[in-house]
Amino acid sequence: MPAPKSASETPRMAAARLLGAVLGDGRMLSEEPLGSLAAPDRARAQRLASETLRNLSRADHVLAAFLRKPPPLAVQNVLRIATVELCSGGDAHGVVNDAVNRIARMKNGQALKGLANAVLRKVATEGTVLWAEGPHAYLADWIRKPLLAAWGKEAVRAMETTFSATPPLDLTAKTDPAALATSLGGQLLPTGSVRLPAGQQVSTLPGFETGAFWVQDAAAALPARLLAPQKGERVLDICAAPGGKTMQLATMGADVTALDISPRRMERVRENLARTDLTARLFTGDALDHQGQYNAILLDAPCSATGTLRRHPDLPHVRAPEAIADLAALQSQLIDHALTLLAPGGRLVFCTCSLMPKEGEAQARAMLTRHPSLKVDRPALEGVPAEWITQEGGLRTRPDYWPDQGGLDGFYMIRVTRP
Repeated sequence: MPAPKSASETPRMAAARLLGAVLGDGRMLSEEPLGSLAAPDRARAQRLASETLRNLSRADHVLAAFLRKPPPLAVQNVLRIATVELCSGGDAHGVVNDAVNRIARMKNGQALKGLANAVLRKVATEGTVLWAEGPHAYLADWIRKPLLAAWGKEAVRAMETTFSATPPLDLTAKTDPAALATSLGGQLLPTGSVRLPAGQQVSTLPGFETGAFWVQDAAAALPARLLAPQKGERVLDICAAPGGKTMQLATMGADVTALDISPRRMERVRENLARTDLTARLFTGDALDHQGQYNAILLDAPCSATGTLRRHPDLPHVRAPEAIADLAALQSQLIDHALTLLAPGGRLVFCTCSLMPKEGEAQARAMLTRHPSLKVDRPALEGVPAEWITQEGGLRTRPDYWPDQGGLDGFYMIRVTRP
């Protein structure tokens, strides 16, 4: 069980609690509340927990050299966080003392205080060498095997290298991406997103309060651009939360209806629209029950989210591989229903933030088999290289693309037109 919250919780304490929620209870980092912390402390706690999950195999390799057997999970997580900090250049005195004192305050912690102190002092002096020699991050087998079959060992190893690094921060500009990049000192990516170094606190960036941008990975910004709605077109955004694609569609002048099954997540859409002063009709409910007729539909279907591992290192610890078959079946149902909502000549973009071909390329081929009259519109997007275009006419992004620029999330998307 994770350690309980404290009224005077520190970022390191919160990070250990987050690790306990993921590794002990199988919960996502985002599901564990951090409301008692100020915004900078919440960001630090999330960062510590995420960095530890990214480097879990390395941290455990270092600790194994100084431990006869793993301690209880709550203690082990404190040691893991401290090891990551120490091997990343953290202040040895402060890191060791804080970790030892927190362990001492745990139930039966006094008996482990001396052990923790001895282990972490060893880590502080000898850990960096072991860290450098330690195993690189490896994907869980249920993720790795289908990726090896699809793209081969070299590509998968390159993805794993990307997963072990903290990803940069990508923004979508409300109006002028070049001007936003200049004002924030960011990099204007070939596809029009603005990239900043990792570690930025978004809410403090100039232009956040006035709605000049929103956070959105460069890959996640492509499906709305692929749909390319015309001004005044009726557009349905299915599975819209947290609203990045909804806002993109609204800036293009579309008459947008945003639909999501989660009231809590739909509130995020509402908040983001208010901050950016954009408008859309919002509906909360099951997409399979939705009725209407639209010129264009963007279906960002529920999926394994394996394409977002670089931003969500907790995913392999909480998602079950057997869920993919159910998700793929739901995706097929959503595609078939979405096609019934299209006006003649209307366009559908189906996309998933998944690296699994079963949720991308294979899903698209199955759609075209079930609906042979559909016309595939091959992508022609600025900044998208030809090698990203798949055999059936979809677009595939992978974490190992743009390696010198920090990579990008794994997405699959395809646009079809109803005759």
